[in-house]
Amino acid sequence: MNDNEVSRRQFLVLGAGTAAAGFVLVGCGDSGGGKSGLPPTSSAGVGGSASGSASAPTSGTASAQCVLSSNVTQGPYYLDKALVRQDITEGKPGVPLKLRLTVQDTTAGCNPVPGAAVEVWHCDAWGYYSGFVSANPGGSAPAESADTSGANDGTYLRGYQVAGADGVVEFTTIVPGWYMPRVTHIHVKVHTGGQQADGTYVGGKVNFTGQLFFEDAIGEAVYKQAPYNEHTGTPTKLADDMVYQGGGAKDGLMTVTPSGTGYVGVLTLGIDPAKENSGASGGGSGGGAPGGPPPR
Repeated sequence: MNDNEVSRRQFLVLGAGTAAAGFVLVGCGDSGGGKSGLPPTSSAGVGGSASGSASAPTSGTASAQCVLSSNVTQGPYYLDKALVRQDITEGKPGVPLKLRLTVQDTTAGCNPVPGAAVEVWHCDAWGYYSGFVSANPGGSAPAESADTSGANDGTYLRGYQVAGADGVVEFTTIVPGWYMPRVTHIHVKVHTGGQQADGTYVGGKVNFTGQLFFEDAIGEAVYKQAPYNEHTGTPTKLADDMVYQGGGAKDGLMTVTPSGTGYVGVLTLGIDPAKENSGASGGGSGGGAPGGPPPR
């Protein structure tokens, strides 16, 4: 995929890079989010089908142990005006994932940020993003031509949630697949000062642009299952990823625990509501994938 192909869709698309200049995010390490007594992440082997759903994460107060973290650029597969909704799967098959994120104000004692709009987007089980199914995910994967037209083109596995008084948002989705040269990840933006309109979120400013990561053990367990195993090749490891900097929660590494037939992923994001970082600057190819036609 090249810039001309992306701009043709009239969407905001910019190449991703590693850490952008300036630090405006604080990640607070969370240890909750899953059922008690479950095995640790490193030994998680999860079965289940795409249509299942993970159990809702347990509620609780997020840790106030704030750790400074950096923004990264948004990557080449961002589309503006995602829908406000909790379930973003649109029937996409995969291992269920309940994503629980807490937004805190780092300038006010890590108090929650009610009204913060959290936006997420990620690839499907074969490494394709909605709206960009002609981009080659690398390796060998079925072509996803069925999603090049129709009402869900450009919307599956994308969405907003607006935080309540506790600063918490939750998404129902699937564990993302992989595409070269990236490790498994989820993109995230935190917006404040806008409002819901026409089913999406408009106005205000972007306070944080980042990515959420999984330990390698998650991918090793998930990618053996259908439909992930229809995409063959060598996925990138966390230590080899061009975006993740090895800083744990401060760089977006989630606490992920098995739950039911899937997983629960938890992370606390701290922002400075007065600052802005849209992820629309910086160079490199930190969110990219190989060009050329999709595999057949």
